[in-house]
Parts: sequence; structure tokens; C-alpha cells
Amino acid sequence: MNTRSKEWRSSMRLSVNYNYMMKKFIGEDGFKDADLSAMKEEAANAFSYVDKNRGTGMMGWTELPYNQKEIVEDILATAKEVRRKFKYFVVLGIGGSALGPIAVFNALCHLHYNDLAPSKRRGPKFYVEDNVDPERMQALLDVIEPEKTCFNVITKSGATSETMAQYLIVSDLLNKALGDKASEHIIATTDSAKGNLIKLAKQHGYKTFYIPDGVGGRFSELCPVGLLPAAVLGLDVKLMLAGAAYMDGLCSRPSIAKNPALACAVLQVAAMRRGKNVGVMMPYADSLKLMADWYCQLWAESLGKNVTLDGEPCNVGQTPVKALGVTDQHSQVQLYTEGPFDKVVTFLSVGNYRTEFDIPHGCEDIPDVAFLGGHTMNELIAAENKATAYALAKAGRQNYTIVLPAVNEFTLGQLMFLFELQTAYAGAMLNIDTYNQPGVEAGKQATYALLGKKGYEAKKAELDSAPAEEEKYTV
Repeated sequence: MNTRSKEWRSSMRLSVNYNYMMKKFIGEDGFKDADLSAMKEEAANAFSYVDKNRGTGMMGWTELPYNQKEIVEDILATAKEVRRKFKYFVVLGIGGSALGPIAVFNALCHLHYNDLAPSKRRGPKFYVEDNVDPERMQALLDVIEPEKTCFNVITKSGATSETMAQYLIVSDLLNKALGDKASEHIIATTDSAKGNLIKLAKQHGYKTFYIPDGVGGRFSELCPVGLLPAAVLGLDVKLMLAGAAYMDGLCSRPSIAKNPALACAVLQVAAMRRGKNVGVMMPYADSLKLMADWYCQLWAESLGKNVTLDGEPCNVGQTPVKALGVTDQHSQVQLYTEGPFDKVVTFLSVGNYRTEFDIPHGCEDIPDVAFLGGHTMNELIAAENKATAYALAKAGRQNYTIVLPAVNEFTLGQLMFLFELQTAYAGAMLNIDTYNQPGVEAGKQATYALLGKKGYEAKKAELDSAPAEEEKYTV
């Protein structure tokens, strides 16, 4: 397999099939060609806005496929050392600092990676701790040996309460167990100049990677936030970046018919304007299951805003919902097919899975079972995917399919960059700030106040003066 060849890369090109968004196929709730044509100018303006602002402000993520050559070499060298020295690799982070690394791990590594014998793994056992549930922290410590573990602490500000609480626990354990050598077990991924973690890294001599300016957490998977964990796992991070660059090239024109990310953005925004307030992401591959989690943060946190760039109230956005084919055919699809017309479903389909599994003949006296014999699980999951999309279309429900020819570093890089561009275009069409998250900050400030953080006395007073809860509303 020559992954550098033009032919191979062309064979791995993602495609977007939106037939089942159109009136011709689903009836009255579908779009006519004229509906999409009417959005051409708006789409072109969104494309121009994103193109003009590439690499500026919080759009530094657009240049990640191109400007990290030296950083990648450092990442690869560090990853090689981690694989040589450590039995476990643990990411401490939350939000994009955790969702991206674990989605890539799930997509590209064996689905029972940590259970494999060391000889069958390309790297150390891998864990991502993205919560502060005390039982979860204890469970981690029950299965790792801290003195044989490398901890990657990821937070741009070093003020993320959840991540820094984890850091305090881990650094205390390491200091007690290893003394002066504790610093060799921590890698910091943070801002190059500002914040608490860079100060700690310099004070203790931690190996450090930097999150570039203009790269927010939910857009950070293709920088050291995600590339280091992927490299530690033995994945080809250069090929991931090449996939992102390839998708960027496919999205270089302001045309709905030629730019797949722009097409997805237009379809989603048009659907929102027709009351489709729920966007379902439904991969038909267990490997892509956690890509839906990563996408949910990207879409929700970027587009859920209450004011436009002009200062006008808007309350826009679409609630992302994750589902898994075929699992959720038996739980959620009943609602999607016969419930409210408030959803658009995005399927992620795989052309060629990394293995083929035959279904043997048997139960010949039971026709309902016997018909499966002689087929493969590959055929079965593909048929269920196609059938579910058709059933939704037959019921007049909007859905479209993104097809990955296979799941590998190159196609995953394409998929993530497609979603990032789609989000940027949609934000421009909605005329909102795609890159802030004031709603998240409000919750953070209330947490700081409740825990007595200095400087948040006014917020604490506000919380204390809130109406007292009434017993009658507790059942």
C-alpha cells in the first residue's frame, strides 16, 4: 500500500450522498434543487468568510495540516521514548483535550486494545480520564502502576478545574513514589507562554508541547493535543495530517456541488430553518462510535449561541445526538421514523471494514435464521445501514450519508477536517461567533465560587442569594 500515491489517496476519498435530503426522494419535507440554488450566494459568502480569516484569530486550526513539520518530528521522537519506557499512557484532560484523543484511539486501534498481549499492541495501555468522578479515578489507579505510567496533562490555560484536580492527585502520587524522578512521568500540553501549566512545566522540568494560538479545544485534535497520544499508540500522524490537507483541497471552492463540507453545512442550516433542531450522528461502525462524541462537542459548543455577531438575540444551534448502527436501530430509530419531524440524520458508512467475517450455514429448518448463512457480517451491516436510510426516506425523514472507503489515518483526518470546516461554514451562515463558549464559562465561574476560589466572591454572593429551594418540589 503506497499511501503517498495519488491513486491510493483518490481511492480513499470521502463522499457525501444527500439524495435522501431531496424532495424527489423523501417528499414534501425534502429540498428542491431550487431551494439549494437559493442558498448559493449565502454559501459562497460563508466560504469567503472562512477563507479570508484562515489562520487568524481563533481560526489557527485551519493551518494545522501544513505548519507542524518540526513539531511532528518532536512528537514522533517523544512517542518512541514513551513506548520504550512506559507500560501505561494516561491522558488527563476534558472536552476537546479528551474527546479527540479517545475518538482516534477507538477508530484506529484494536477495539479491545488494552486487553491485547503487549506483543500484539504497538504502544502502552491507553486511558483517557475526562471526568472527576471519584470512583473513576480510583478505578484507574486500580489497573495502572503509576511508577510505570506516563501522564499527558492537557489544558491550554492550566486553570481547567477538572484536569488540574487530576494533576494534583497524580503529581502527589508520583512525588511520593518516585521523588525527583516524578517529573519524567509527566508531559504537559499547554499554552507556550500563558497559564498555570506552563509555569508548572518550567518549574518541574516537564517535557512540554504547545497548543498553538488560535486553536480552541474542540478544534485541537490535529495539533499536539491529539497527535502525541496517537503517535504513542503507533498511529501514523503524518497520514492523519495528509488526510486533513486532502479534504482541505477538496473544499477549496465556494460551490455546494463541489465542496463536501460546504454542502453539509448548507444542508444542516437549511434543515435547522425548517425546524430540524436535532442532528443525529449515526456511524455504522463500532470503530467510529466515539467520533460521534467528538462531533457532538464540536457542533453544540460552536453553534449554540444566543447572540449574533451584530449583537442581535438569536438562540440558534442544533442539538447533536449520538447513535450507533445497528445497535440503535433497536432503540432510537423508532422515534426517528415515526416521531416528530425535528431531526436530520447523518450516517457514517464504511466501504471496506478491516476484516471480513463469514456467517456459517446452519439452522436450515428455521428459514428466519437459515437465510443468513453464506453471507458475511460485512454484508449484513451494510444492508442494515442502507435499509435504515431507505426506511427513513420512505417515511419522509431527512438523512444523508458520509462514506469512508475504509477507516484509517488518512480517512479519519479527512473526516475530522470536513466536520471542522462544516462547523465553520455553518457558523458563518448563522452569523455567530463559532469559537467562543460563554455558556460553558458561566458554569465554570459558579463552580469556582462554590469551591471558594479567590476572586469569585461576588458570584458566591449571587449563588447564596438565589431563592431557597422548596421541599414541596422534591418527590
